[in-house]
Amino acid sequence: MSATRFAPSPTGLLHVGNARTALINWLVARASGGSFLLRLDDTDRERSEERYADAIQQDMRWLGLDWDRLERQSGRQARYDDAIATLKAAGRLYACYETPEELSLKRAALRQAGRPPIYDRAALNLTDVDKATLEGEGRRPHWRFLLRAEAIEWDDRVHGAQHFEAENLSDPVLIREDGYALYTLTSVVDDIELGIDTVIRGDDHVSNTATQIQLFRALGAEPPAFAHHSLLAGADGEKLSKRIGSLSLRQLREAGYEPMTVNSVLARIGSADPIEPFTSLDQLVASFDLGRLGRNPARFGTELLDDLNPKVLHATDYAQVAARLGDLGVDGPALWDAVRGNLSKLDEARDWARICIGPVEPLREELAFLDEAADLLPEDLDWSAWTGALKQKTGRKGRALFRPLRLALTGRDHGPEMAALLPLIGRRRAEARLRGQTA
Repeated sequence: MSATRFAPSPTGLLHVGNARTALINWLVARASGGSFLLRLDDTDRERSEERYADAIQQDMRWLGLDWDRLERQSGRQARYDDAIATLKAAGRLYACYETPEELSLKRAALRQAGRPPIYDRAALNLTDVDKATLEGEGRRPHWRFLLRAEAIEWDDRVHGAQHFEAENLSDPVLIREDGYALYTLTSVVDDIELGIDTVIRGDDHVSNTATQIQLFRALGAEPPAFAHHSLLAGADGEKLSKRIGSLSLRQLREAGYEPMTVNSVLARIGSADPIEPFTSLDQLVASFDLGRLGRNPARFGTELLDDLNPKVLHATDYAQVAARLGDLGVDGPALWDAVRGNLSKLDEARDWARICIGPVEPLREELAFLDEAADLLPEDLDWSAWTGALKQKTGRKGRALFRPLRLALTGRDHGPEMAALLPLIGRRRAEARLRGQTA
């Protein structure tokens, strides 16, 4: 069983990249019979907003991704304080007093010399007097985690064997000058104490993982398993995160895409498996394999949703959408079964319901033929028998037979099979429309 987590910061709306991470974590947990934690990383008081915390939960529910436990980092400060005390006592946290400008100059000088911008640990040479002098000048320290000079290795469940030399990494800042504990620390503390044994996130976190593995062990815990999935890119290969604002889940929902369309695309994009229309999360759980995810950026565009959304609707049973159809004024499985094969978005079913129950202004071509059709309209509204009789009497066939009937009965020149629509329209309305009456 795998215990996974999704840990968004409530500083904005969820976008498709976030949703992919959430979905993958949820699928791995559910496939193993494990647990899925939703953790709101809301310790950034300046940027975190309750409206975004609410929106994240709404979007997760829209996708159908339930959680077994909800936690907020803002309520766990005491646990971070304990971890900080442990690290300080072990000599693994040290105070640094460089300003952001001074650090920027150091990095620029290293790059100019052709060297990696690794922090030089100058702060380790400060005496107590030096520190008191700096603090007397108004400086407040930020605190770095002292990495041990050793190889850091793990078997990534997507990228395979990973190897880092700690001496090639900068000691990460764990605490800002204002005392704010940063993600690198809080995430590790939470994963330890909340029992997370599998961390799945974007591959932009691979180097973070190397430093966090040492941090796990410094806090007396063995690291969890790690999997770093590829990031989403646009059709042109550009990182999607740079222009993600147009791809929030809220906007996709408002555009009329089905949640299972989004789930189906995000579960398979960038993997060795084809994108297919799934109508339930249970189907996705049964088919998902983390090992099938590729290592290259996955290219995402709404054209993938446009292509798949009709297929998802065509395969969806009435019971799955009955409540939503009721909100649209559409009632009964007969109409759904008649029209779902012609829908691109669910709300189009409302238009077909209106066509069935009227009033509809008929489009009449070849009036004499339509009058004959009205005369021969059977009581049982058997489309095949009716059009067969019309063909025998008038000699019409194909488009010449069917187009005038469809235009008169629906006001449209295309749509669902008329054999299914005609009984829904009913005999009274059908005859009236054939004779040119709005009904």
